[in-house]
Amino acid sequence: MTDRRTDDAEPYDEGDGQLNPAPAGAGTPVSGAARARQGDDYHSELPPHTFDNLAAALPESFVSLGGAGLPRSAVAAAATHDHDRSSTGAHPGTHTIEIVTPQPARPAAAPLGASGTAAAALSRQTGPTSAATASRRDRSRTDAVAPESASMLTSDRLLEINRKTRRAPNGSWNRFVYNATFHLVNLGDSAAVRAHQAMDERIQKQFEGGARFVPILTRKGGVGKTTVTALLGMAMADAREDRIIAVDANPDRGTLSERVSKQTRSTVRDVVTKAASIGGFTDFSALVSRDETRLDILASDTDPLLSEAFDENDYNVVADLAARFYSIVLTDCGTGIVHSVMRATLQRADSIVIVSGGSVDEARLASETLTWLEANGYGELVRNAIVALNTATQGTNLVKLEEIESHFRSRVREIVRIPYDPQLAAGSVVSFKDLKPITRLAARTLAALVVEGLPAERRA
Repeated sequence: MTDRRTDDAEPYDEGDGQLNPAPAGAGTPVSGAARARQGDDYHSELPPHTFDNLAAALPESFVSLGGAGLPRSAVAAAATHDHDRSSTGAHPGTHTIEIVTPQPARPAAAPLGASGTAAAALSRQTGPTSAATASRRDRSRTDAVAPESASMLTSDRLLEINRKTRRAPNGSWNRFVYNATFHLVNLGDSAAVRAHQAMDERIQKQFEGGARFVPILTRKGGVGKTTVTALLGMAMADAREDRIIAVDANPDRGTLSERVSKQTRSTVRDVVTKAASIGGFTDFSALVSRDETRLDILASDTDPLLSEAFDENDYNVVADLAARFYSIVLTDCGTGIVHSVMRATLQRADSIVIVSGGSVDEARLASETLTWLEANGYGELVRNAIVALNTATQGTNLVKLEEIESHFRSRVREIVRIPYDPQLAAGSVVSFKDLKPITRLAARTLAALVVEGLPAERRA
């Protein structure tokens, strides 16, 4: 920027504190032709302190003389020097200030092979912005190579939803409207169907790193522990696609196998005896019974004398084999919580279910079971436990169930009421699809809560 301006007949101060007279001829109007003859279009004489003020107002990085950056003080001095120097020329009042905007230096392009990586060469050639972009691109490629499982290829993801591809709705009224309008109106699934599907998704939680163990226990017999084990296993097996097994580890002649149609007479004793010859799931499946929900049940010994011999080591043999072929292993424990089998069961447990009846003594014994677990180092299992409150026991109608639930809610994660069902009360084979809807809902709710409390990845 160059400013050439000549003030009119006004005295001026050159910085020495003395007011100098205006130059001769100042104040006299000069025509355009005369100004052209003088060789200058427009002149202005500025006092030196003006350059000091101008230099102080400029940013440091934008001030330069002749293309070389100088501080503000140097600009003022150079401008004053230019003023003194020009006083001897043809136009004593002419001063020149050159302001040059510095340009960022661009390093010379380097050969692509000069560095260890292509990103570094790209950074030298195109600057840091392009290098950062290339780095983000490489990082995104690395993140995108994680393989997807086959379960990700769902119909909802792959099919374009339209009138032709959208499936028929479930639910009596919604299906009626769909058929009555010749498939023109599709209201979708009913609220009850959507709730059922949401419960299925909760139960279908996937696991990594081996089987999960869930013992069902209490200190008092006759409160429905075996029934709750069967209900829990059936609800899981009915909703999940992997394998579920319930092991009867009651050393006092358990009855879990009587809740399904027997397909074999083999027991846990046979598994222990034949453990060395079991090479795959086909060999193991010949020793269990399977019901209509695909729940496998391994019976306990039928001879009480032999059942007493089933100890911690035997249970570990059975558990190791079950963990090879099943995702979830439920264990129907006996009432003897100090038995060696109980110790082995709790050592493997990922979560526990405590069964309580609806009477005063049954609720108290269930609470004492929690106290015993806390006193023996299983406090984490207690805090993550689920209490199944069986309301089909005698005396339930005389007890304030809300108070029992309030007590257990202060100690465990959740409580589920198991309602009375005639099929369960018979103590025989249980058909899951023939249970009352409220009973199936309670079993599915229990299954969802238990699965949600299981770790998705196996702890190291």
